[in-house]
Amino acid sequence: MAAFVTHLFRHPIKSVGHEPLTHTDLEAGKAMPFDRLWAITNDRSKFDPDNPEWMSCANFIRGSKAPSLIAFSARLEGSIYTVIHAGTKESFSFNPDDPAQHAGFLAFVAGYIPENRAMPKALVKLPARGMTDTDFPSISILSRSSLKALAGAAGRPLEMERFRGNIWLAGRAPWAERQWLGKRLRIGGTEILLREHIGRCAATTANPATGAQDVDTLEILRQNWGHSELGIYGEVIKSGRITLDDKVEIL
Repeated sequence: MAAFVTHLFRHPIKSVGHEPLTHTDLEAGKAMPFDRLWAITNDRSKFDPDNPEWMSCANFIRGSKAPSLIAFSARLEGSIYTVIHAGTKESFSFNPDDPAQHAGFLAFVAGYIPENRAMPKALVKLPARGMTDTDFPSISILSRSSLKALAGAAGRPLEMERFRGNIWLAGRAPWAERQWLGKRLRIGGTEILLREHIGRCAATTANPATGAQDVDTLEILRQNWGHSELGIYGEVIKSGRITLDDKVEIL
């Protein structure tokens, strides 16, 4: 059976909201459009807004330290970004490019961060590449079959949104993607070079319907497969459009 695309997601503000897509246009050397375009620095961050450059996730608010953030879905319509918390049903809408609206959004997000964790400091933007979890502008690619295998070991369903992936595939055996490093995927009109396994963090232990930590995904991965990875980071090397149900070729 041929592999194909089942789901597409972007995460316009890093760690605060996942948004499903029906299609996206990828550009060589860049992340998915609007994916992690903005990020929220924490009060220990070394990010310099006057000289913006990629920095590691430790400089930003993240779901591994504030699990309730995993329950946010998102909608970006024009200049307005709306986040909705699945557990509390609270929502907030604002224009991320209007600094005058940042304080209200940061205060809203702060309400979902434990008191013993670093607090939101500023909303920042990295338009040239996005604040991906890798030091190169990456696309994250995950397998529905591997997720199903992990859920089987956990003894319960596991939601895709826990893993904050960009492209979800079906049609190949569980963990087949672990043999794809160095290969290329042709999807629709684009090609993606597969570069790194995705090491997982505690954010994946949180339920996207509630924001509560309810399953130790990392320990289950280690006990059953000897690692804590799920998915592959890739780099777009040929620009083109990806659409749901597109066939995936491994080159």
